Amino acid sequence: MHYLLRSALALMLLAGVGAGCTAMTGKSAGTNVDDAKITATVKEKLALEKVSTLTKIDVDTNNGTVYLTGNVASEDLRTKATTIARQVAGVHEVVNNLKVQ
Repeated sequence: MHYLLRSALALMLLAGVGAGCTAMTGKSAGTNVDDAKITATVKEKLALEKVSTLTKIDVDTNNGTVYLTGNVASEDLRTKATTIARQVAGVHEVVNNLKVQ
């Protein structure tokens, strides 16, 4: 009887730990960390370009897809932001929602 009780408790504990590894977003902790790393790397590379409008771009990553939003001064900068984002390891796709103003 104790063996059955221990087995049931161990199973519930494992289920709880497994459920705890999934964030409120429905993504695993590893995916959240990967997406955060991608976002930080894209922002860093945009900032290295030293073009003030590139540092004002909002970058969000979801499951390896990078979303760029905001305003840039020219179509060249819009294209450059996409190129920079695509060069980051782990990026599967770039969705460029930047507007030229």
